[in-house]
Amino acid sequence: MTARPNPLKLNPLQAKTLAILQELAKMPEIASPPDEEGAVALRHLPHAHGDHFHVGSAVVRSRDATGLFNPSVYGALERKGLVKPGPRGLPALTVAGLAYDTGIADQILYRADH
Repeated sequence: MTARPNPLKLNPLQAKTLAILQELAKMPEIASPPDEEGAVALRHLPHAHGDHFHVGSAVVRSRDATGLFNPSVYGALERKGLVKPGPRGLPALTVAGLAYDTGIADQILYRADH
């Protein structure tokens, strides 16, 4: 039996934010190498141009990313052990946060079919 998505019952804004952070954590130009605990700190967050922004090979709608600049979202993700404060106030994804299945990444990270 496979684990069900979103076992910590993140609300939609928290789940969307975590899914975007997980994708950003895969990008060496944005994410630092894992620390001694395996957490990955982000060095900056993308800013939207128009109604979207790019995350690696994916495009994210700005409306799906409102949690990226919401301290309450980070507080909830931190309480659940998925992120911790990183350098300069930016988030660092914990090992649990990196591995967490939000169940929605394919719904908010749009990729070209080519």
